[in-house]
Amino acid sequence: MAHTKAQRAVKGNRDSISKRLGVKLYGGQNAQPGNVIVRQRGSKVQAGDGVLLSKDFTLIALREGTVEFYKRMGKQYVRVV
Repeated sequence: MAHTKAQRAVKGNRDSISKRLGVKLYGGQNAQPGNVIVRQRGSKVQAGDGVLLSKDFTLIALREGTVEFYKRMGKQYVRVV
C-alpha cells in the first residue's frame, strides 16, 4: 500500500522554516554603520551606546567601531566603541 490510510496522521508532520536568529557580530569584531549585530525575538539583549533597537528587536550598529557585550544590573547589553 503506497498511501496513508487516514490523512490525519500526516497533517501535523510539517516543520516551519528557521528564522536565522542569533548573534551576527560577536564581541571584538568590527562593525560598520547599518550592520546587524543581533537578530532576536523580544529584547533579550539591550541596545547600548552606538546601537539601534529596531521595531522587530534587531540590534543595528549606528557607527563604525568594535562590538562589545557587557552586563549591567543583571541585563545584557551590546555597544559599539
